[in-house]
Amino acid sequence: MNKIFTVLKNEFQTVVMRKSFILTLVLLPLTGFVVLLVVSALQKSSGVAAGEFLNELFTPEEKQAAEGYIDFSGLMKSIPPGNEEMLVKMNSEKEAADAVRDGTISAYYVIPEDFMDSGDIIYVRPDYNPLGGSEESGVINALVAYNLTGENLELTYRVQDPLNLTEVDISNAMVRESENWLTYVLPYAITYLFYIVILTSSTLLLNSITSEKQNRVMEILMTSVTPRQMLTGKIIALGLAGLLQTVVWLGSGLLMLRYSGSAFALSSAFLLPASTLLWGVVFFVLGYALYASLMAGIGALVPNMREASQLTTIVIMPMIVPLIFISSLTTTPNSPLSVFLSLFPLTSPVSMMTRLSGATVPLWQIGIAVLLLAVSVVLLVRASAGLFRAQNLLSGSSVSTKNFIKALVGK
Repeated sequence: MNKIFTVLKNEFQTVVMRKSFILTLVLLPLTGFVVLLVVSALQKSSGVAAGEFLNELFTPEEKQAAEGYIDFSGLMKSIPPGNEEMLVKMNSEKEAADAVRDGTISAYYVIPEDFMDSGDIIYVRPDYNPLGGSEESGVINALVAYNLTGENLELTYRVQDPLNLTEVDISNAMVRESENWLTYVLPYAITYLFYIVILTSSTLLLNSITSEKQNRVMEILMTSVTPRQMLTGKIIALGLAGLLQTVVWLGSGLLMLRYSGSAFALSSAFLLPASTLLWGVVFFVLGYALYASLMAGIGALVPNMREASQLTTIVIMPMIVPLIFISSLTTTPNSPLSVFLSLFPLTSPVSMMTRLSGATVPLWQIGIAVLLLAVSVVLLVRASAGLFRAQNLLSGSSVSTKNFIKALVGK
């Protein structure tokens, strides 16, 4: 235990005293502070609350121009009250096209004669944007509903909005605003945060081992400590360094928000329950230990950093999988695919946190994910420690699949 602590202390001091580490630790909060000052200044100059300002910044409300319609079915007798300025009746397609060119209307609808049988309506607009520009304003729905219900306005509202659904969650999870855009951003932010922090922290270990191999420092260490003691000390030390970075960054962000004024108070859409934050620490520690062990194994076998970077791409591929399926993890968090990704050890650190930040996850699934991760970490630490043998560290030969398997089984 004393030798592990000695390795831990030396590695931690070496990492945190590097200029690059200190600059990264300080510059990111400073950048956030500058951005906050700019946003605060813009908010004060515009007189808009921070939440409204950010909504306007990311999803600005577009001014809706009037649209026209041509009715060949003869069913649309009148425009519903309140929509007179948004909908204009046209007598022909030529008149509607001229109105679009003149800027009188932004687009127009063509209601064919067989509308009652087919339900088809043609929407004509001058621009093409398949991701958003072709979305109609919704006034045509009001027009159709109003006229098909015999110009009964109350019945029209009920047809357009048939029910007011209230969701009741019997779990103890914190309820967040479902209409706030932050609710949808939060799982993505958690996913990318975990991906970056785990990858950055584990890469530090790879850099440390390959540098010590090239500087022949590893040979000296191996004469006084066992491979498992050395690897355990390094993993804990660099994990603490990564955790220190994360705590400083998040703490600085929360501190700046708190002292920047009440207008920047986070809404309930961006808050996480204490249990989720606690599980976040658990999955970060286990996820980091898992990938740090893999990185250490690579560092023990490769002769230089160039070959290590090539193998790193293969090792981190499982971490990219949750990013590929992030849409499924956020929209259908309890689907078989989402459950599998959150239980499989190589993808569970990121996938489980994505699910926890967006939905209620059964406790038994969290327990199984933690157990599988812990067992995998123990096995990988032992296997990676077995790679730290003299013939691997001192050979300087290029790594191959054959050599890797031999080293893994201790031959």
